Amino acid sequence: MSLKAINLERVKNNVSNPKVWIVIGVSVAGILILTAETRRRRLKGRYAIREDYGAFIERFELLPFPQPPPPAAKQPLSGLTFAVSDVFDVKEYVSGFGNPDWKRTHEEAGKTAIVVTALLKDGATCVGRTVMDELSFGTTGENSHYGTPTNPAMPSYVPGGSSSGSSVAVAAELVDFAIGTDTIGGVRIPASFCGILGFRPSHGVVSTIGVLPNSQSLDTVGIFARDPSVLHRVGHVLLRLNPVEPRRTRRIVVADDLFQLSKVPQQKTVYIVSKVTEKLSGYQQPKHMNIGQYISSNVPGLKYFHNEESNLQNGTNALKALSSAMLLLQRYEFKTNHEEWIKTVKPRLGSDVSDHIHAAISAAHENIKAYYKVRTEMRAALRSLLKDDGILVIPTVADTPLKLDSKKGLLTEYNERLFALLSIATMSGCCQVSIPFGKHEDSCIGVSFIAFHGSDKFLLDTVLDMYQSLQGQVNAVTSLPPSLDLNGNMDASELLKEKGNAAYKGRQWNKAVSYYTDAIKLDESNATFYCNRAAAYLELGCFQQAEEDCSKAISLDKKNVKAYLRRGTARESVLYYKEALQDFKHALVLEPQNKVAKGAEKRLRKLVS
Repeated sequence: MSLKAINLERVKNNVSNPKVWIVIGVSVAGILILTAETRRRRLKGRYAIREDYGAFIERFELLPFPQPPPPAAKQPLSGLTFAVSDVFDVKEYVSGFGNPDWKRTHEEAGKTAIVVTALLKDGATCVGRTVMDELSFGTTGENSHYGTPTNPAMPSYVPGGSSSGSSVAVAAELVDFAIGTDTIGGVRIPASFCGILGFRPSHGVVSTIGVLPNSQSLDTVGIFARDPSVLHRVGHVLLRLNPVEPRRTRRIVVADDLFQLSKVPQQKTVYIVSKVTEKLSGYQQPKHMNIGQYISSNVPGLKYFHNEESNLQNGTNALKALSSAMLLLQRYEFKTNHEEWIKTVKPRLGSDVSDHIHAAISAAHENIKAYYKVRTEMRAALRSLLKDDGILVIPTVADTPLKLDSKKGLLTEYNERLFALLSIATMSGCCQVSIPFGKHEDSCIGVSFIAFHGSDKFLLDTVLDMYQSLQGQVNAVTSLPPSLDLNGNMDASELLKEKGNAAYKGRQWNKAVSYYTDAIKLDESNATFYCNRAAAYLELGCFQQAEEDCSKAISLDKKNVKAYLRRGTARESVLYYKEALQDFKHALVLEPQNKVAKGAEKRLRKLVS
């Protein structure tokens, strides 16, 4: 009998053996588990948060310049750390422009960029160079050579670009602030996607000497920060601003049409800004406008850039024409700067960036003067609109971040909507700050303030002035359930009070205290909030806190009967009968027929006598 026949015979004899089936079952299960585990680990590895969130290309330390000895004041940036994008020259290091072939074909820098030197002189420490979109092209922040930095707020989504690593380093609290470049959105986009502050200064006011250019008519050095006071200090250092300036009234203008292009909820944004400006001195109530139509009427040079089939009087078409002019200007200047290197070196480029650069290098530019004409007209139009006291409020970006490794086809329409918003400050040269406004549908959203070219201190002062109040309103509004959403009339603090009342009725005393506390943070002058919190404290047996809240309520409203009753109850509970008696007497003066006060007065008279 052959060996094959013997083996077949053995299989037949063992098929009916249950032990064989157990072995087979365990083996198959093991294979399935191993396959599933391998797949799980691949997926986990794909979206795993790398060390330092993948923000840095290289780490080094540049110490600050020697500080002046006491009694001289500390330098304004003393103790702060920062990172720089891969476009800033650092002496004895090669600026890589986000691309290994660029780094390979260029020499070490002989000098450090002026902006980096300024930060070191004023006390900050530089800790490294960050990842960016190659050659400052791209809006997603993805880099096929160095890896894509992980968005700390949304790890499976892009961080935004071009200055992605700098934004991530700040959002992940790896540094106190960071700098990057913003040509057509390189700082504003990632700031919005990562939920931090991002500042694009007025064009030309911060030195770009020692910074690799993409398009010098549009390039700016931008700042990322989590803390508005840090942004303010760094801005003052780089802009060399006069620390003292006469305070101006602020005129808020909301671009209603741009919120229609965006997923940022307009009603909540306008509500939040309105409530904050109501409570701060020197702010006018927001006005509303259609910025697209305004640009259409005041920038005649856009006629060279619109589709012949479209109506330029339509504001959206005007914004599309403006973004077309912006992209053509960028491509023209990029080609002038880098065409020779691209054609000589033929660098390896990521697919998305490769398309942008191919379009820039292959473009034929027939009407170059028209690009600069639009830029000049846009600056004049925004000067006329904003003057020296206006703040234009717009969504920073149109859409929520794309998922990592999204299909290229999604980017075309995505970028079209994105550039319609970003082109306003880019082409006018105005300064713009993207401010985190919480989340919408689990995605970070940013709302931008724009001020006229040269009004950088005015804008930074405004952000510093409003930021805490804005975040308080954002947090209050974000926490509201749909049943208590904004109705356009009720203040967010009142809505929190209603949530506290609901918790109180449900006998959830601690939760009630929490809601009343949040309401007080938004409005410290409302006696009812303190009085209601006192009621919850009484239920919890926190008599001292209840007494303090009632005293505060009475100081705000001398006729608050409930505050006298609740303070009397708190004092009686800790055996301060005489003081309690006085509170109930006050209540009776205000409401002679109050049964609670009458009963308490009668009871306490016996105890006191």
